[in-house]
Amino acid sequence: MKDILEGLNPNQKEAVTYVGSPLLLLAGAGSGKTRVLTHRVAYFIQKKIAKPSEVLLLTFTNKAAEEMRQRTNKLLPTVRANHDSPLQKQNIFAGTFHSFCCRVLRADGHNIGIPPSFVIYDSGDQENLIKNILHELGLTTKEFKPSSVLYYIEAAKNSLQTPKDMEAQGHGFWQENANKIYSIYQKKLFDFHALDFNDLLFKTVELFLEHPDVLNKYQDIYRFIMVDEYQDTNQIQYILTKLLAQKYKQITVVGDASQAIYGWRGADYRNLVSFTTDFKNTKVINLEENYRSTQIILNAANAVISKNNSHPILKLFTKKESTDKIKIFEAESEVIEADFIAAKVKFINDNLKIPLRNMAVLYRMNAQSRVLEEAFLRLSVPYVLLGGIRFYERAEIKDILSMLRFTSNPSDHISEERIEKALGKRKKAILLEHISNMELEKLSSLQILESLVVNSGYLDKFDPKDEEDQKRIENIKELKSVATAHPNLGAFLENITLVQQEYSLQEKNKKKENRDGVKLMTFHSAKGLEFEVVFLVGFEEGILPHSRCLIDDSQVEEERRLCYVGITRAKDYLYISYATRRLFFGKSSLNEPSRFLSDIPGELVELEESMEITRDYRNKKSRDNDDFIYDPEIY
Repeated sequence: MKDILEGLNPNQKEAVTYVGSPLLLLAGAGSGKTRVLTHRVAYFIQKKIAKPSEVLLLTFTNKAAEEMRQRTNKLLPTVRANHDSPLQKQNIFAGTFHSFCCRVLRADGHNIGIPPSFVIYDSGDQENLIKNILHELGLTTKEFKPSSVLYYIEAAKNSLQTPKDMEAQGHGFWQENANKIYSIYQKKLFDFHALDFNDLLFKTVELFLEHPDVLNKYQDIYRFIMVDEYQDTNQIQYILTKLLAQKYKQITVVGDASQAIYGWRGADYRNLVSFTTDFKNTKVINLEENYRSTQIILNAANAVISKNNSHPILKLFTKKESTDKIKIFEAESEVIEADFIAAKVKFINDNLKIPLRNMAVLYRMNAQSRVLEEAFLRLSVPYVLLGGIRFYERAEIKDILSMLRFTSNPSDHISEERIEKALGKRKKAILLEHISNMELEKLSSLQILESLVVNSGYLDKFDPKDEEDQKRIENIKELKSVATAHPNLGAFLENITLVQQEYSLQEKNKKKENRDGVKLMTFHSAKGLEFEVVFLVGFEEGILPHSRCLIDDSQVEEERRLCYVGITRAKDYLYISYATRRLFFGKSSLNEPSRFLSDIPGELVELEESMEITRDYRNKKSRDNDDFIYDPEIY
């Protein structure tokens, strides 16, 4: 039998072996929280404090749950159900909140009218149902965009609000009708023996509240509850864990308020504070020793996050020493910034022999990937876009490009078909009439683009208050930057076609390269990951922190936590860059460096000089590859 405590530091050992009252583990970035949680489960089973079947291990993704299950099983011996049966792994439930609730409702949902054979509606099913309801009520999808209505319903369910609860607080035309839709939506789901994703949690809590005997059954089955990433729980997840643990109070939660970056999704880091109030005699253990980053990187992260005052702050430390300071690069433009990053990645790969897959470039908004992608394509540096779609392959960009291509060439029937699919026949006819009256020879690419977007009514599809729609609107605005750089419509479309061709070549080579490229992703997508080299780009006021967050102190704090998450992804080398002038969303602006940059003490950083990428080298690469037109004068 393995020594489960071997290799743990004193605080980790205390966290693994603590028995008695509820336990709150405040675990900083890179402090080994997954290790502690899995070792704690294994320790409880090894010491016969808990049976494997009594442990409920909850997390947020199936990938994380599977990793915890495998790591726990490696620490424990295999067992036999009886003398003649083969060896098998321990019967530990490790899963997401939703998978656990699905299991409960399949077994006991009949108590509240849910049959065991219920189906789970995905987002497409939900939108189709909402459209049918809108049609029945004589309402239009323009007034009530299905995704916006679903977002409203999701927020209500996450706050444990029934249709009747929402009706009591409805104000105004939109909200009153949204509440009516919510009520009909739930009735139809019930009639169809269906649940949506949020119902899995909502209905489980409803079941437990209305049938204490069922709750008691699950409290007796799962006496030991372990919850990961507790700062990311929303209200209904908090209520669920509170109900399950209230009988035996054998609950362990792990979290770090400094990594709470999903407030826009309903997550509430204050649940960490509420936990110590709702569970008296809670033991709190801080895990602050970091096993990932150098002390210089951690000092920078500590300096940034310490300015927040609404949540507990951990002070990370490490035994991993290094003299490599954080490199700061000031660029004259976003193109020079992107070129510097691409060249530096190539230099590090060639000279330090750090694999591309161990490097990452992080940005605040998906729209920022466009100029970075083009820089990597120019220098033939393989890259992998994580958590998103390549800029010119995003649906909204392809829709707008189809309008531009048809405008340039009315014989392009493929683009015409896409326009009809994107707009519908009526709006398409209006747009084609508008195009026929445009004097193209007198207009720049940007003027044509703006005219098409406005007169097509394309933006009516999006709700600016919806997070995903906001990203799509930002992508369309970023296309204006390309149009500004290429005033001639033909050159504009040719440039994009050549970039798309390079996309295709990379896709063909993807298997051969085994996706061994530098990772490009948003700060949000990087949570939970780590890389030897990290580049944080666009470190400017209005980008990080985002302009939408500047008037709300709580949102600025979340932006600061997002910055903290970005910094703590780096293991050995960290680069931070910003542009003094940025062409963004089609407009050129002078930008101040992010306030977060001034939080980092001067002794931790040093200025980085520009990489020498000569014009001849760039143009030579273009000629050699025959794949990309690069004209420095455009910029």
